[in-house]
Amino acid sequence: MGQTIAEKILAAHTSGEVASGKLVEVQVDMVLANDITAPISIREFAKLGVKKVFDRSKVALVPDHFAPNKDIKAAEQCKALREFAKRYGIVNYWEVGRMGIEHVLLPEQGLVLPGDVVIGADSHTCTYGALGAFATGMGSTDIAVAMATGSIWMKVPETIRVIYRGERQPWVGGKDLILYTIGLIGVEGARYQAIEFAGPTIAALPMSGRFTMSNMAIEAGGKAGLFEVDEATRSYVEGRAHRSWTAYDADPDADYARVVEIDASEIELQVSFPHLPSNARPAGAAGTIQIDQVVIGSCTNGRWNDLVEAARVLGGRQVHKDVRCIVIPGTQEIYLRAVREGLAAAFVEAGAVFSTPTCGPCLGGHMGVLAAGERCVSTTNRNFVGRMGHVESEVYLAGPAVAAASAVAGRIVGPEEVLD
Repeated sequence: MGQTIAEKILAAHTSGEVASGKLVEVQVDMVLANDITAPISIREFAKLGVKKVFDRSKVALVPDHFAPNKDIKAAEQCKALREFAKRYGIVNYWEVGRMGIEHVLLPEQGLVLPGDVVIGADSHTCTYGALGAFATGMGSTDIAVAMATGSIWMKVPETIRVIYRGERQPWVGGKDLILYTIGLIGVEGARYQAIEFAGPTIAALPMSGRFTMSNMAIEAGGKAGLFEVDEATRSYVEGRAHRSWTAYDADPDADYARVVEIDASEIELQVSFPHLPSNARPAGAAGTIQIDQVVIGSCTNGRWNDLVEAARVLGGRQVHKDVRCIVIPGTQEIYLRAVREGLAAAFVEAGAVFSTPTCGPCLGGHMGVLAAGERCVSTTNRNFVGRMGHVESEVYLAGPAVAAASAVAGRIVGPEEVLD
């Protein structure tokens, strides 16, 4: 019997037999933590009594959730990362002014490559599956042990293969495909399973859309969300990689838990209504829901192509007088490019806030927290009760085009309703 992408990558990182359901010890290529999760890992690491991390170049610490610091507690959290990085000579630590949102930053810096095993103390670590890597989130204690040993125990997941066929409708992107898919299979539809995204539609999808889809595999319960390496992947990796890498394709006779086939040509622009990502509906079915805030950014949709898409809608128009629109680029590199190429000016002239890179509002952290009764359209990845602030607020998930159009209209609409 052949192997899936996940099984092949894990097999290359362990000496044990790899089959779904088996426990294996896996060597990792990158261990990641942020300013919320790393302090816990650091405390647990201290208890191990080791004097160094397993590899200074294979640990990444990114202060991005409450950074720039929002209060004293946030400052202490970020200080813990800074001091640990200095003490142990961590190569991949980024200070404010150079950092970005972790899951946008690491691929941009060429630190995650095809065939890697990556673990992070953040559930959206699965983002890197877009590069053909096996990437998954783990608890802070697991991360502490991995920083010390370079390995982790893992149960090999089964794999679901999702095949998309058909040409995408105008403005429909990776966010719409994954929201539709989560709506189809449910938030537990891939629980502790890897998802392979495949098919002709995927082959035509840019890397930004692939990152979005892998990022939200966890919202279907997935352990990982993987894409096969193709020319788009190679083009993205070329010039970024500073070490060798290996691409793994699924075998034709790989054993899948199930195969799901989707006609992508029928997928309209999607919006996930409160309070689950699986509560996905066509944007055109939103009715006249009035909104108070729009957030464009995050590890899900804070990449260059996402900002370009939003600027196509917002440029030359005005944010509705009753709406706050916050645009957050994923990294400093994207921020600077937006300044140089005029996107930043377009956002500000439209009446939006153009922010430094931060996770901020996605988790109700800062720079966009919602009050009771407020509604937000967001390009982030979760809309659970209280996710972005007050438990009586509401978050509607959408792609950049719908978010930008809704900012102009003051209610949930697609871009065709505001474009001239």
